[in-house]
Amino acid sequence: MPELRKDPVSDRWVIISTERGKRPADFKVEKEAEKTGFCPFCEGNEDKTPREIISIRKPGTLPDKPGWLVRVTANKFPALIIEGDVNRKGQGMLDMMSGIGAHEVIVETPEHVMHLGDMPVEQIEKVLWAYKQRLIDLEKDKRFRYILVFKNYGSQAGASLAHPHSQLIATPITPRYVKMELTNSRLYFQQKERCIFCDLKEQELGSGERIISENEYYVAFCPFASRFPFEIWLLPRKHYAGFQELPDEERSQLAIMMKDTLSRLKVTLNNPPYNYVLHTAPNPTPRAGRPDYWGTIGYDYHWHIEIIPRLTMMAGFEWGSGLYINPTSPEQAAKFLRDAIV
Repeated sequence: MPELRKDPVSDRWVIISTERGKRPADFKVEKEAEKTGFCPFCEGNEDKTPREIISIRKPGTLPDKPGWLVRVTANKFPALIIEGDVNRKGQGMLDMMSGIGAHEVIVETPEHVMHLGDMPVEQIEKVLWAYKQRLIDLEKDKRFRYILVFKNYGSQAGASLAHPHSQLIATPITPRYVKMELTNSRLYFQQKERCIFCDLKEQELGSGERIISENEYYVAFCPFASRFPFEIWLLPRKHYAGFQELPDEERSQLAIMMKDTLSRLKVTLNNPPYNYVLHTAPNPTPRAGRPDYWGTIGYDYHWHIEIIPRLTMMAGFEWGSGLYINPTSPEQAAKFLRDAIV
């Protein structure tokens, strides 16, 4: 029988349509033709992108020249622009502001074709280092309230270039989905003086039926109210509100966990397109008139990564109701992923 399940973090309801009960082989993912031609992210084409912001380089090499291992630049076609003031204003009941923000590209490797799950752990560590450095730097800008790091893999997931890369966008607002998590996390902490994510992690570890893998510092599982087939959440075992707080010595364990998790997806689902998003704490800069805004954020929020394989399409019911229909139970999906040989 189908089930309605509620996600405790977002208060979002999901329909787990168990009668559809799809297995990995039921999701037919068309293999994408390898894109050929000019690639601005390939080594040697540094002059075809904006100047690099930060990079990890081989010794003796110069900025904006070959010899880099990871490279971060501004997006050449940004969704938001970094110059200017926010200029909040309204027209009656309608609110608006200038499209101020930052939009950057993290080029993850000089290799043109490389799945993140196939990269050496040391290379994934370098990508995670770049995420952390850009978050630390951009949160100094008081105009930005939130910074979202995300990756689109495959054209069906929104990737316009095949070269391995991820992106970040800093916005002058807190996005709605993130605010839902933040608000419910704060309410939970006020009621119980505990982090909702820490409690969720412990419950999943205790049950074990939705756990995919774990190590000393991280746990990966399919959430109880998964919106999508084979959706995965990756949480640190220790409580950190912001990804920026991640100690350097724990970054290698995160790289190992990401490599393992993405490899399991690739093997189980025949290299599907996917998105992942890094949900971290918002900019802690105090706001005029609201000095306590997110005042308990260090206690009640918990950064995490959400991985979403692009196996189904949202249709009229989902768009009209806000309810997701998932044809694969998270328990079944976790078992397939847990049993994968990587």
